[in-house]
Amino acid sequence: MSQAAGASPAGFDWSKIPAPVDDGAMAHVAGSVVPDVALQATDGARVSLGKLPGRVVVFAYPRTGVPGEPSLTEDWDQIPGARGCTPQSCSFRDLHKVLVSAGAAKVFGLSTQDTAFQSAAVERLHLPFPLLSDEKLALAQAMNLPTMQVAGHTLLKRFALVIDDGRVSAVFYPVFPPDRNAADVLAWLEAHPRR
Repeated sequence: MSQAAGASPAGFDWSKIPAPVDDGAMAHVAGSVVPDVALQATDGARVSLGKLPGRVVVFAYPRTGVPGEPSLTEDWDQIPGARGCTPQSCSFRDLHKVLVSAGAAKVFGLSTQDTAFQSAAVERLHLPFPLLSDEKLALAQAMNLPTMQVAGHTLLKRFALVIDDGRVSAVFYPVFPPDRNAADVLAWLEAHPRR
């Protein structure tokens, strides 16, 4: 199945918006130990990515929007890496079973939105995995993760991690187009099976 360069399966032409560049903001994360920071999950659990056993996939995104509601700012689509949180989340939803089959013990989404907002997104998008809230920026600060300031909000830049027993094995950054992120992570998992 082929698709035009820059086009997503849903038909959005990603070449129409600016792509994020690799600013080196995640270079220090590869191979690092994830700190023990407990985050609230939409399934009611408190999750510390640094304490989870096995292979864990985490994808971070700035924020999901609500259909019919305006973006944080009128130029949202022109901020490199801002647009695409729902397509990114849905790509992980659509490939969730395959990611698990390829070795992911757990899959999580991560943003700085609060748990109530994230819970609505889980329901609306039918996500089969929890979203984690770093609303207080505890993990972002502990790991020095890349953020951006938009309309008075501190948002995570888009990335994905593969974490093996609390240590980062792979970093995907920058992520573009966002709807390809899950497939890229899956390809990595298939090429790097756990022994």
